[in-house]
Amino acid sequence: MQTKTKKTRTVFWLCVTAMFMALNVVMSSFSISVPGGHLYLNDVIICTAAILLDPLAAFLVGGVGAFLGDLLFYPTPMFVSLVTHGLQAVVISVFAHHVWKKHPAAASGVGVTLGAIIMVVGYSLGRAFLYATPEAALLKLPYQILQAAVGAVVGMLLCWKCGLRKIARKYLSKIS
Repeated sequence: MQTKTKKTRTVFWLCVTAMFMALNVVMSSFSISVPGGHLYLNDVIICTAAILLDPLAAFLVGGVGAFLGDLLFYPTPMFVSLVTHGLQAVVISVFAHHVWKKHPAAASGVGVTLGAIIMVVGYSLGRAFLYATPEAALLKLPYQILQAAVGAVVGMLLCWKCGLRKIARKYLSKIS
């Protein structure tokens, strides 16, 4: 009986992680045009999944999901996405689950703030390296900041104000 329960929990964890990863790939596939650039909404999925899931699942959703999205649609920054979004998701998840356990919403807020900083700095450094010029990174900096802010705010709203975390805890508590 113990083996069956553990197997069921593993399959459920894998399915939830794969669902969020697929959402990340889909949200990486299109952008919203803004004057002078594009805004991608996959940070909303990364922040939401990182608040709800454990650090390993968060890395798979954030890092591997963004890597696959870039691989399919725009492969140049795929390794930058793997490292940057992966680290972003792990930091958010660690804060959401292991820091300030008595104040999880505040811990999640600190996590998404640090995650946004990691994303902006990581992509800026990645662009400067990939395109061999800091000017390319500076040109896209406002859009990276906007993308990180939108992802952090909408992810927090979905999890805490819309009750997604409460629903997820009900079902995900079975696999922990």
